Parts: sequence; structure tokens; C-alpha cells
Amino acid sequence: MTEFITIATFNFAHEVMVLKTILDREGIPYLFQNENLVSIDPFASLAYGGIQLKIHPNDIETVQTILDDLNNNLKIV
Repeated sequence: MTEFITIATFNFAHEVMVLKTILDREGIPYLFQNENLVSIDPFASLAYGGIQLKIHPNDIETVQTILDDLNNNLKIV
């Protein structure tokens, strides 16, 4: 895990649910740092730097494509 890098940061736990499903389906290893902490105390998100998506450097292009697709196509009202 020391080789993992942060590629994205989220403020709330509900923002990572769809992304987790996609990463699992694609078989990409990941870690959401601070996820449990922010789930318990959402107001602590800013103090701890949010929920950080950490991935292996070899997966940067694939995960960036997934993130771009979600940002362009996922509309949550």
C-alpha cells in the first residue's frame, strides 16, 4: 500500500458508492482513506482532507477514464 497514490478526493461517503462498484467490477485494487471516519462524522471531512481514493500508479489511466466518465455522465439530483 505504500506505493498507492491519491488520485481523487471526495467530501462525503455517499459519493464513493458507485465508484467502489465500478472499481470492484474492473478488478482494480483501491483504498478509500478516511472513509469510515467521514461516515461517522461528515463534518470532519474537511479537517481530515476528505475521503482519498488511493490506487496503484499502474492503474492511473484506467481510473482517470472511469472518473471522467462518472463526472460527465452521472447526474445526481
